[in-house]
Amino acid sequence: MSLIALVAVAGALVALTPIIVRLAGTRTGWVMAVALAGLTGWLVAVWARTPNLEQSVPWISAIDVSLRLRLDGLGLLFGVIVLGIGALVMLYSAAYVTEKRPTSFYTLMILFAASMLVLVLADDLVVMFVAWEFTTLCSYLLILRSGPNARPPATRTLLVTAGGGLSLLAAVSLVIVTTGTTQLSVALTDDAWTDQPAFATAVAVLVAVAAFTKSAQFPFHAWLPDAMVAPAPVSAYLHAAAMVKAGIYLLLRFADAASHADVWPVLLVTVGVITTIMGGVFALQRTDVKELMAYSTVSQLGLLVAIIGVGGEYAMLAACLHVAAHALFKSAGFMYVGLVERRSGTRDIRELHGLGKAMPWTTAVVAAAMLSMAGIPPLLGFVSKELVLSSSFDAVEAGVGIALLAIVGISLAAVFTVAYSARVVVDSIGGEPMELRPVRGTVSMAVAMGASAAAGIVLGAGVPVIDALIRPAAAAAGAVPESEINDLALWHGVNVPLVISLAIIAVGVVLVVQRRRLDRALDRPLFPGTGVGAVEWLRTSVITGGRRVGDLTRYDAPAAHLAVPIGLVALVGLASLAVVAPDSLRPDVDRPVDKALLLVIIVGTIVAVASATRLGAVIAVGITGFAVALWYYVLGAADVALTQLLVEILTVVIIVMVLRRLPRTFAARRTGHRIASGVAAITAGVAATIATLVLTGAEGITPAGEYYLREAENETGGSNVVNTILVDFRALDTFGELVVLAIAGLAMAALLSARGRVGSKPPEIKHTALDDPVLNAVFLKTLAKVVVPLMVFGSAFALYRGHDAPGGGFISALIGAAAVCLIYLAAPSDRWTQRRLPYLVIAGAGVLLSAAVGLIGFVEGSYLRPIDLDPFGIKLSSALIFDLGVYLAVFGVILAAVTLIGGPDDDDPAAEADAQTDPEEAVR
Repeated sequence: MSLIALVAVAGALVALTPIIVRLAGTRTGWVMAVALAGLTGWLVAVWARTPNLEQSVPWISAIDVSLRLRLDGLGLLFGVIVLGIGALVMLYSAAYVTEKRPTSFYTLMILFAASMLVLVLADDLVVMFVAWEFTTLCSYLLILRSGPNARPPATRTLLVTAGGGLSLLAAVSLVIVTTGTTQLSVALTDDAWTDQPAFATAVAVLVAVAAFTKSAQFPFHAWLPDAMVAPAPVSAYLHAAAMVKAGIYLLLRFADAASHADVWPVLLVTVGVITTIMGGVFALQRTDVKELMAYSTVSQLGLLVAIIGVGGEYAMLAACLHVAAHALFKSAGFMYVGLVERRSGTRDIRELHGLGKAMPWTTAVVAAAMLSMAGIPPLLGFVSKELVLSSSFDAVEAGVGIALLAIVGISLAAVFTVAYSARVVVDSIGGEPMELRPVRGTVSMAVAMGASAAAGIVLGAGVPVIDALIRPAAAAAGAVPESEINDLALWHGVNVPLVISLAIIAVGVVLVVQRRRLDRALDRPLFPGTGVGAVEWLRTSVITGGRRVGDLTRYDAPAAHLAVPIGLVALVGLASLAVVAPDSLRPDVDRPVDKALLLVIIVGTIVAVASATRLGAVIAVGITGFAVALWYYVLGAADVALTQLLVEILTVVIIVMVLRRLPRTFAARRTGHRIASGVAAITAGVAATIATLVLTGAEGITPAGEYYLREAENETGGSNVVNTILVDFRALDTFGELVVLAIAGLAMAALLSARGRVGSKPPEIKHTALDDPVLNAVFLKTLAKVVVPLMVFGSAFALYRGHDAPGGGFISALIGAAAVCLIYLAAPSDRWTQRRLPYLVIAGAGVLLSAAVGLIGFVEGSYLRPIDLDPFGIKLSSALIFDLGVYLAVFGVILAAVTLIGGPDDDDPAAEADAQTDPEEAVR
């Protein structure tokens, strides 16, 4: 049986969820419960057949990253919790979720379960980190979809947990660089943990911070109660088996390796004890049952963090058992909250009464769950609490102070646990039965809740039954043989932990009896601020700081923005003088054609600078651009020359479209500004020239260039080296550029659609042929009839031949766009642009096509691995299809510019008949 297949089925279940929801409707929860229960059985069967199974599928072979999965005892424990509790939550959701088609809910919940499954089975650091981030994303989206008031809590949750993700990323990077491997099990046993104290300390702190944010430890605790805006099934899964358990899993996985850092026990025990006491006190302050349960989770997680910090085989056994006990009583507790709220309409403890008679089954079930959380024998929570108390004495190895903090802190927190566990049920049991909504439709909720609580009862008395689940997990966390882990038992005789446990229960009962006085004592703010307020202050401060930084460059004048890149170019160019010999800076312009073109460029530049009108400056710049294109061609760079030529043509067209909305002449500028701009321009120009000469002055060709010239045709089948570099060797980079281009087109469309264009009246021209647009366009119409079809054919031909000769997707798209511009210029009116062509759809289709073709290359081992095709004797390749995506993306963005910028003003009184003119009509 295969772990890879198990994960693949979980992923397939995510993909099939929308179809299942469409077919099953409100019964989707039952289907998902059966599916997750089946995956749980599959996981257990894999362990029973092949313990410690390892499997791997290559992923990013260049850096030795693979989808490595490893099922050891720790992965088994958390996998069973993730899938098993997930099955109960899905069963609960079958009745709780009343939407007709809750597609997003079930899709995100199953994705949550699949991400957690990959996280706990991952034996690759990169895969583990990716799964970790997926759990962050799932929790954010599940909270966000909870209602109109969910956005701020969801944002705060994302801010805190994503910050922890950055800490984990730093830890993962440091481990990979130091150990030289991405395989988790190998990296955790590397000698660097013992030989390099600085490394061990740094990683220990980074991992701890990442886990603290995920498991809501002080000072990152506020997001968990804040996220209670989410519905009961989300809260039950998040608290019992998913999000917060990810942090505990991470600490257990790194516990043995990180324990070599002296800071590890001090940090975990201190933070854990502070969190568990703080969470207990805050839980006692709450009257909302859901908030109380949330803070009780914070307290219980602090208990787990502290005991993991204690370290040792016994502490690992206690932590693993308490993880299981916590999953059961916490899931039952949150299911109770949702069920009571559904039937009574409230979660306020002060309003709940008479539930012992009104909801006897539900009350009995939640009482069992709360007794387990309080650590009352013979429930599972009692067994785990006994182990926690016993193992806390082992903290003496980290120092007397840490041991004392662990023993006293854990004992005090346990007292609070008894008090807030009783608070959930004591006051709501008695009294006059309250009016409730009918029980109809809540049966599966009660069944799921009862199964979770019943497991806590049965497994408490028969705890040896789960020896095979808990002991291997403790052995894996402690990196010791399973034979060194003690067996589980309900009764260990009369010993110090039992005496402490009885004392804790007694003191807790006193607090329950004196709960009115305790409520009055705690009915006040304990701190000047709140955790939620601190996170919100941080968020707003970041936004305000970013806005103030943006204010430094928020100018309409382009010169203010251009000053930075121009200055940097100047610095880089001048700095290159320090590393190059002066003799290598002699430009080779001995040929007459070079001198002639250089003269044209100089004259064009001078005219552009001296021009008083915008149109004159555009013409001069165009002359300079055409001269540069011709120079490229003379030097043999046909691809670059053709690209430059087409860009110049399209740039002039677009700029003229913009110029008709701007004043004819430039605004007057002060002499000082003109001198400063001139100095900056000349300096940057000289520096750019120097940098160019430095980079191109080396003798011969670079090793990279030699490789491309030698291997391009063998590796890709294409003889045009420029094109093969763009669409084969650097396909992923090119795809990234396509995405940026498409986003730029989307931003342009959004901006021009959101704000009206600035209009300007065209000059009145009388008594000439120019005042008649139809007669004025005769020449271009006649030319377009011949040239446009040729350009369309040339565009297709340049696309097809690009792999072997000058051409390619980018160049061919520019040719096609030039044809569109010619149609636009030949039209008697710009009204035809109102018939909006789907430019964004075209650009998006290009990006998706390039992405799809590139991903197919993974079948051969890398992005866009060349795949040759030969249909009907015509030579094709995957690179050509990728280039077609480039074509569509570039063409779509240019089409958007022509349509949006070249369109008429909103208040143009032109005749409505012109609005119906087809683009082809201009050609005809």
